[in-house]
Amino acid sequence: LEKDLINNFDNQMQDSKLSGNEIDKKRRDSKNTWIPSTYWIAGFLWHYVQKANRTNFLYDLTHIDSENLQYTKYGEGQFYNWHNDAGLSQFHLSNLIISASESTGNEEYHKDKLNETYEQVRKLSFSLQLSDPDDYEGGNLQLLDENNKSYIAPRQRGSIILFDSRTQHRVLKVTKGVRKSIVGWVVGPRWK
Repeated sequence: LEKDLINNFDNQMQDSKLSGNEIDKKRRDSKNTWIPSTYWIAGFLWHYVQKANRTNFLYDLTHIDSENLQYTKYGEGQFYNWHNDAGLSQFHLSNLIISASESTGNEEYHKDKLNETYEQVRKLSFSLQLSDPDDYEGGNLQLLDENNKSYIAPRQRGSIILFDSRTQHRVLKVTKGVRKSIVGWVVGPRWK
């Protein structure tokens, strides 16, 4: 897998952006590129996400967010501060509301209908550990539970870490070497 990713995607790496296409190296400093969900690894990950969901969450899931996976590298000194993948900033109403309400004058009806029918929210986040634990120092994926208890995710190459997208998490600063992972988000209809 690693050789495959290097051959097909490493030359596309760019500075990682926050939601809203913003680069803020005080909050997130890494490189990444996007892997389409039609690429073979996405089917593999979707299988394990579905299996874990049936066993642990039973969330209503439909697909991988934006039909893309994120291939990310953290080099020496790079990190990603505390964040979650499904906060209020992740909710977005379609521009269709404006055009639909302009034609009928009933904006509230269209908001409700679009929210009910089209809006998808991130429900599960996952990370596939690509690097061997000896390839880097620091760079741990750290998660916080609802009681502010901290957990460090496994570093074993090939581990898939799956968690509710509302969970606070971060990648600690890499102090030596390079940490590589594939991350993604699985969406479904709005919470009810």
